[in-house]
Amino acid sequence: MRAASQSKHVKSSLDGSEVVCPLGTFICPPRPDNFALCRPNGLLEFYDPFLSKDSALRASAKTYVWADHVQSPDQTIYHLTGHVKTVRADQELHADVADYNSDTSDYDARGNVHYQEATHLLSADHIVGNTNNSTGIATGNVRFQMLDSHGNGTAVRAQMIDENRNRYDVVTYSTCDIGRHIWEIRAKKIDTDQTTNRGVARDATMSMFGVPFFYSPYMSFPLTDDRSSGFLYPYFEHTGNAGYQFRIPYYFNLAPNYDATLDPRYYSLRGAMLSGEVRYLFPRTNGTFEFDFLPSDNYNDQKITPTAIDTQGQQRYSYKFINNTVVFPGWSLSTNINRASDQNYLHDFGDDLYSVSTTILYSSLYLNGSGNWWSAQIGGDLWQNVDPSQPNSVEPYKRLPRATFNMDVPFWHWYDFGLTSEAVSFHKPQSVEGSRLDLYPYVDADYQGPWWFIRPKIAYRYTDYSLDAGYQDYVYAITTRTTTTSYKYTDSTPSRSLPILSLDEGLIFDRNTSMFGTDYTQTLEPRLYYLYVPYRNQNNLPLFDTSLMNFDDWMLFSPNQFSGADRQMNANNLTAAVTSRLLDDGGVERLTATFGQIRYFTPQLVQQTYYPPTYWAGSDYVAELSSQLNDQWTMSSEYLWNPNTRKTELGTFTIQRRLGFDGVLNFSYRLRQNLALTAPSATTAEAYQKTVEQYDISAVYPLTDRWRLIGDWTYSVMDHETVEALAGVQYEGCCVKVSLVARHYVTGYDGVVNSLLPGQTGPGTDTAVMFELEFKGMGSFSGQTDSILRRDILGYQ
Repeated sequence: MRAASQSKHVKSSLDGSEVVCPLGTFICPPRPDNFALCRPNGLLEFYDPFLSKDSALRASAKTYVWADHVQSPDQTIYHLTGHVKTVRADQELHADVADYNSDTSDYDARGNVHYQEATHLLSADHIVGNTNNSTGIATGNVRFQMLDSHGNGTAVRAQMIDENRNRYDVVTYSTCDIGRHIWEIRAKKIDTDQTTNRGVARDATMSMFGVPFFYSPYMSFPLTDDRSSGFLYPYFEHTGNAGYQFRIPYYFNLAPNYDATLDPRYYSLRGAMLSGEVRYLFPRTNGTFEFDFLPSDNYNDQKITPTAIDTQGQQRYSYKFINNTVVFPGWSLSTNINRASDQNYLHDFGDDLYSVSTTILYSSLYLNGSGNWWSAQIGGDLWQNVDPSQPNSVEPYKRLPRATFNMDVPFWHWYDFGLTSEAVSFHKPQSVEGSRLDLYPYVDADYQGPWWFIRPKIAYRYTDYSLDAGYQDYVYAITTRTTTTSYKYTDSTPSRSLPILSLDEGLIFDRNTSMFGTDYTQTLEPRLYYLYVPYRNQNNLPLFDTSLMNFDDWMLFSPNQFSGADRQMNANNLTAAVTSRLLDDGGVERLTATFGQIRYFTPQLVQQTYYPPTYWAGSDYVAELSSQLNDQWTMSSEYLWNPNTRKTELGTFTIQRRLGFDGVLNFSYRLRQNLALTAPSATTAEAYQKTVEQYDISAVYPLTDRWRLIGDWTYSVMDHETVEALAGVQYEGCCVKVSLVARHYVTGYDGVVNSLLPGQTGPGTDTAVMFELEFKGMGSFSGQTDSILRRDILGYQ
């Protein structure tokens, strides 16, 4: 068996001398290896820190000898006694007694022999060798330590084969503190090679706390953090949908710029699966390919969910291909392919809320080009439904082919001329199909000074459709305050054209102030944004890839509240907003507050299907507040209040507290009302509005510098149900890391469940137990637990 070196990270300390993860970071990088937990100065007692580290100097370096007494009958062979010391370049030897031949550089050292060179230390009762050839044999109470890693151990016999290779017989090896081996390898023989940075143990038994748990006639392990081929350590897990899982990946370090991993797995309920990953990086192309393949599923999903698809005896698979290739200067081909064998795949084989709540897989292929003032692309997009509770009609339209061309050309002082354009063909079974051309030319200017800016913009939008044959068989709906009426499409070439005018202007004031004895710069930034778009009746335009976006702060200054080109809102609006900031002497924003609203001077007549026009005088009031008054606390909140319904549309509050240098405490509250959701069917569609209200609390709590507790709890108020609960414990010592994590989560959860749509099944639940063990310097079982925790817990590292 071989143990491959997995990705390692820079060393860190618990004293705060190195930043772990800044406050507010959404997903932190993997936690650095913490060798500060090892014993300080944990080297063999005779280590000389001032000795040269350059072995290349040996050939030209002189040999210096010291001793209390020297005898030499012929000035060639020297007999040295009492505090014997020889030094040549990076080589240093100490002994009680030694014989040395100056012609051949042979030596014979006896009694408390200590040997040091650039890469390792060696201690024994007796060493014979040759300094010119960097050879030697050590016997009696042999101890050794590798200086490029934390590897150390004992042996009955050690042999220095040459400058880079060593052999140890009847040997123990560990990366733990010397004399404090939590784990170690006991082997008949270990060979180390500094040129390959690999160690090979034969007839090896691995033990932890003195208890053997693994045997292999052949075991290879890394001597450094560099990548190298070999087995990664096994991974164990249990989920309700797949049963017990065991995997043992093998890593192929094929070249510095490409590698591969094969990951055989066995699921107690499902059977044997082969997974893998290939990564490559060349001057003109780079990418990854991942796959999972199960030849035959041993389990019937209907035992879990009676309405599920029966996949027993079927092939199950998924694959993901991401590639970017430079075709020629300025042009590249980007590929993103994600596919699964069936709708149930992620539900059955996912082991976290993120996987099982993925409902759509997105794939695309584009040829991209760009220059100083333009960009273009041609390709297409398609989707796959992987939600077993939904029909395939929930898949968005395939956009194939699709082409865009955008430009922004400065032509005089502050002025730019630009164009945003798109041509796309839409395809979807049992739906109106066709193509669309959208042209959006504009002229804008950016007048600004140190304390002001004015940005006028004049645009014109033209959108033209060509619907495929059979369009008359499909309907669109017009919704008023009281009724919804369906009409069939009657025009195969509908179009829309209108001007869009906007004026964005603002002022920036600042002053010096102080709070609690600290000096700050305070800003006051009022801003006005006027938007005019005349009304055009767009009810006869199909909704291919457009939907009404839920109102949020950024929409205060947006020219359109729809996500696609099928709808362009009408507007005679004025946005008024003000922002104030507190900046410290380093320019860090310690406090930021924003308040704003859109005032409507005309009704909002353009809406998507099943939504009536609104006759509101103003939008939601938007209020935001964020604070980081010191490096231990951060807080952010957002509040949207609708004066027309006199209800809260959105309320969020998040607070984070750093606990020491590797702990964190998070609390968040989320309320979102009137979320738009459409339940499609083959013939009709209905609009629903849902509410999500959740509490979430998570923590990484360090009990000591070695132990920490992990927890996360998300609760849905509307569903009266726990969305996800996680609890775990982690231990990290000098040479080992252990994680045990249990997770309980809902499956098929879309985050906005209040009442189920017609034909929709409710979310189920599953439980996963994950165990991860890493022997530092030997690779780890798996990084999967860490990746899940980094995604679930804000600030986890």
